[in-house]
Amino acid sequence: MSFKKEIAEKLNTLLQNNVNSVEGYKKAADNTESVELKAYFRNRIEQRSNFVDELRKEILQYGQIPEDDTTFSADLHRAWIDVKTFFSSNDEKLILEECIRGDEKALQDYEELLQEKDLPPTLDKIFANHKNEILSAINKDKMYVQKSHA
Repeated sequence: MSFKKEIAEKLNTLLQNNVNSVEGYKKAADNTESVELKAYFRNRIEQRSNFVDELRKEILQYGQIPEDDTTFSADLHRAWIDVKTFFSSNDEKLILEECIRGDEKALQDYEELLQEKDLPPTLDKIFANHKNEILSAINKDKMYVQKSHA
């Protein structure tokens, strides 16, 4: 497999994960009563949509086609898949905890890619930026969970 195709495949995995995150955050926004959380989840939707756009552009630069459907491979676990289980209860704490779980999986994926030694500097920068923004989202989610305990 060529280096370009290998990188494009890794980018497509991240792309699909971010598309799934957008869908998960849409469900979260639809299933909370809190105006504050709805706005927060909409910000996350915008953030992840921007990630999707960036990743699509990079994949195209590698001469590959972005694979950004929301289907799941049988052998690839998507952290966001369990979100719908929790939404039936409309419990904001459970929704936030599931968002944290999904984002922690995304964070792990980015950290693994950042370990790659042959990444072009542009991708390294994009991945580091996405990772930092996801980490910030996790911290905010945890803050909201603590706030819901008070």
